Amino acid sequence: MTHPVTHPPVAETAPDALREHLDAHLGAAARAWFHQALDEAAAHPGGHGPISVWELRLAEAGRRCGSGHADAARVVILHAARADTAALTRVYQQGTAAERRAVLHALPHLVPGPDAIPLVEDALRTNDTRLITAGLGPYAARHLDAHAWRHAVLKCLFTGVPVDTVAGLEERAHGDAELARMLADFAAERTAAGRPVPSGLHRVLALATTQPSEES
Repeated sequence: MTHPVTHPPVAETAPDALREHLDAHLGAAARAWFHQALDEAAAHPGGHGPISVWELRLAEAGRRCGSGHADAARVVILHAARADTAALTRVYQQGTAAERRAVLHALPHLVPGPDAIPLVEDALRTNDTRLITAGLGPYAARHLDAHAWRHAVLKCLFTGVPVDTVAGLEERAHGDAELARMLADFAAERTAAGRPVPSGLHRVLALATTQPSEES
């Protein structure tokens, strides 16, 4: 009996560990393609001309590696290419939804400061739940300002993105009185309209209303 492969969380897993996972689980042909893509990315890092060879490989990853491995493959290729904010922005703006998602997953591995926050903000303006989820990874947890982060949490509740997928939720929501007020208002509006209150709201509200004196 075969067991389904458990994929590591792409944004939270170091690129070297992602590469090891892919080497262990890709078939021979896919692994050969993946190694060639990494060699090309390392040989032509950053951006060269209107499009770099490794950007073409990003577009091929789903077909070559399969949908279950494509996100990880794209992130490792981006890391091998040492893509900077400008290159990541180009890929995000010109890429498919899957390529945009990979860029968002790659941000904590490639951009040390807040320079790529506009990409996160763009993802959060969409109604694509997979982009929203990718946008609220460790990079947003570190760099998204409080106002935007609170509204992103509400966006998750409104669009059905599970709040447990929000990186840094417990740390950022803890004792946030303004977030608690926004959540209470949202719940009251839903109740008045005869609509169900998302179950995740109660979890975030419990965090936001926890006071320092209530910590164990």
